[in-house]
Amino acid sequence: MNIAVVDDEKAIREHICELIKKHDPKCNLNSYAAGNELLISGQSFDIVFLDIQMNGINGINTAKLLRERQEDVVLIFITGIKEYVFEALELYAFQYLLKPVDEKKLAEVLYKAEKEVNKKKEKCGLFIKTKNLTLDQSDILYIESRGKKLEIHIIGTRESIEIYGTLENMQDKLCENFYRCHRSYIVNMTHITEYDNDSITLVQGDKVYLTKKKYGEFVKTYMWYLQKGGVPDV
Repeated sequence: MNIAVVDDEKAIREHICELIKKHDPKCNLNSYAAGNELLISGQSFDIVFLDIQMNGINGINTAKLLRERQEDVVLIFITGIKEYVFEALELYAFQYLLKPVDEKKLAEVLYKAEKEVNKKKEKCGLFIKTKNLTLDQSDILYIESRGKKLEIHIIGTRESIEIYGTLENMQDKLCENFYRCHRSYIVNMTHITEYDNDSITLVQGDKVYLTKKKYGEFVKTYMWYLQKGGVPDV
């Protein structure tokens, strides 16, 4: 489990790290004194404990930038002011801790966060074998049906993989990050940037059709996906 702690107060940062190591001695733990230190590290983390009030870039803005780079990270905000909690929840924070951090509460939150990380890995750690290629589902942008074949469009490239199959059979193999928005399309909700009542736009600018009759269902599913930190629960 890769965990980061970000707090500009050294004593608090060390205290939280000590508690995390106490309750999960096997974790890979890194600590940072500022949000920009976390961002420029270039590392990916499963869980990030993030102070909201910090010198320089604050925790809210750090979280926004972190979400752009790593959408599935589990965020736990640390704050001494309850009013910040609502703004933190808008960033789909998994949980928050109030200062001074209580060991029992931290242990409880850490346990739930690690359980959430493992749940994500179990659900999206499936693989699709196509020809001689093993494809991680997180790399799929969307899947398009073309007659008796499927085109699997890959994130970060304009290339696609063509296989024989149906969307019905493919849907059974996919994790809950995927939504069938049209009889010819399944989208990876991780990569959605915007939508309207008849289309969904993905990170590379691709647009796929959204059946108007499914608009309400889609919005509900997508909102649950975001609120549950990337795992829909519908």
